[in-house]
Amino acid sequence: MKGSQGYRRKSRGLRVKPRDRGKVRIKRYLQKFNEGETVSIKIDASYRNIPRPRFEGKSGKVVATQGRAYYIDIRDVKKRKKLLVAPEHLIKIRGIKDEERRTKVRSM
Repeated sequence: MKGSQGYRRKSRGLRVKPRDRGKVRIKRYLQKFNEGETVSIKIDASYRNIPRPRFEGKSGKVVATQGRAYYIDIRDVKKRKKLLVAPEHLIKIRGIKDEERRTKVRSM
């Protein structure tokens, strides 16, 4: 019998550290993003609805929301794509504007 070739294949044990397996981080589950923020896709396999593993590590901008999930506009090779990703698989990336704002506050 041929093995399954589903999109979760080889992703269950690779992206979760053994000591973190089974943990649900409520802070990550309930995080909010605004439109225009830059985020990175970091798959947490302890949740069920994961994006395709080929988009692991990709970054893009939040374009819209649908329920509690977000549409992320990314560039895949030469095409622009919109992915629907749950917030537990997203990490906010601080942009240049955030860095400039912090340095201005420090210098005052």
